[in-house]
Amino acid sequence: MTCSRAIPVLRDAQLGCNLALMSDTKRNILIFLAMILVILGALVFYFVRGDTAQLTTEQLSGPSPVITEPREEIFPTINVAAVSSWAEGEQPTPAQGLSVSRFAEGLDHPRSMLVLSNGDVLVTETNSPPRENKGIEGWIMRKLMNRAGAGTPSANRIRLLRDSDGDGVAESNEVFLDNLNSPFGMEVIGNTLYVANTDALVAYPFTVGDTKIAGEGEKIVDLSASKPNNHWTRNIIASEDGTKIYVAVGSATNIAEKGLDVEMGRAMVLEVDLETKKSIPYSVGLRNPVGMDRHPETGMLWTVVNERDMLGSDLAPDYLAQVEIGTHFGWPWIYWGTYEDLRVVPRRADLIEYVRRPDYALGAHTAPLGLVFSEGATLGAPFDNGAFIALHGSWNRKPAAGYKVVYVPFNENGQPDVERDEEGNVTSGLPVDVLTDFLNNDGDARGRPTMVAIDATGGLLVTDDVSGIIWRVQGSGTAASDTEAAAQ
Repeated sequence: MTCSRAIPVLRDAQLGCNLALMSDTKRNILIFLAMILVILGALVFYFVRGDTAQLTTEQLSGPSPVITEPREEIFPTINVAAVSSWAEGEQPTPAQGLSVSRFAEGLDHPRSMLVLSNGDVLVTETNSPPRENKGIEGWIMRKLMNRAGAGTPSANRIRLLRDSDGDGVAESNEVFLDNLNSPFGMEVIGNTLYVANTDALVAYPFTVGDTKIAGEGEKIVDLSASKPNNHWTRNIIASEDGTKIYVAVGSATNIAEKGLDVEMGRAMVLEVDLETKKSIPYSVGLRNPVGMDRHPETGMLWTVVNERDMLGSDLAPDYLAQVEIGTHFGWPWIYWGTYEDLRVVPRRADLIEYVRRPDYALGAHTAPLGLVFSEGATLGAPFDNGAFIALHGSWNRKPAAGYKVVYVPFNENGQPDVERDEEGNVTSGLPVDVLTDFLNNDGDARGRPTMVAIDATGGLLVTDDVSGIIWRVQGSGTAASDTEAAAQ
């Protein structure tokens, strides 16, 4: 072979080697990238699959719930029930001896209610103010809110519903007050209606029987709406003498992870003096208190509270608690009286000896919102001495919990009525189901019970914010003539 012929052959051989090497390198890179993707996929699956509960809601309820070791989550368990609204003629299932009907429907995200002395019912059509969550976290939150039926803009108004003939159906439904800012709590004292927007307590001149209020109203006090304003509801209730109003204000975050500065004026019940227009903390360390009511015999103030997230599906139990001046319930450092949340820095283990333990657990992540004592209700035994509580339902527990209305029996001393066996186990006094089946067989939410009230005829009203319905529960033996007579 001549040199002139050998050079091309060598050149071709070298090119072939280079191509083979390039092919091997490319293949190795692709294999490496595939391995990385598999590992990342496995990690994502591991972290986002969520935590499955090891205990039942019954074990996590009552005065002595089982408190497990925390199972801290990097990503929260996500188990949001998609919305599949009630079909025509469908309804939740009432307890034996009770019946349920539609008091009003076609509402826009109904939440809190106020039953007036003439029987009129005020209901807020309200939702979260615009959220400013940005980036991936904000995108995920918006997706979850939309899936849960909570992503709609707030209507920012109050409607007046009137059942003139006492048949359990509101014939009149009209806008009573609008141009509000995510309104929630309402209270009437004398000739004044107080409305709690997410950022202020406002007073309006009002006489029972009026069907509309116009005007801006008078601001009594500002209420913290620091960003993020995740727990935006502001429920209110008057003192027994009508000189003060108590305001339930939830925390801005889960466990003060944005710093304590954004939690100023939050995670507490405030006492507002209506004469001086000043507010002071009344009871603190309450992550997200919402429903409030006074026990009819003792006059003591009670509230239901949504506890912290990302400690697993069994922690921490939401609860019902008696609220007194100067009490501290531990948030963000302590939960259920004596358990320290080690995620919170700086630590405050010194608080444990001062923290008040809640009175009654309602299960983990059940999201209790509405609370009303049974005074005036005509549902009959065993629903004649206790508290009705609306459990809005979990979004971060497997399996789902809540999505129903329950009843907690009370004793003659104004405390939850619990009996125990010789070993100290609770034998009676756990929550009793009143209205269930808000989740269908596929796990979708046909509705979510939100707030509760006793109407002028003794029926239990339940707002269902997802479906836009107010349900009315009554004793199935209650005759229509009895109901109409009670309304007159």
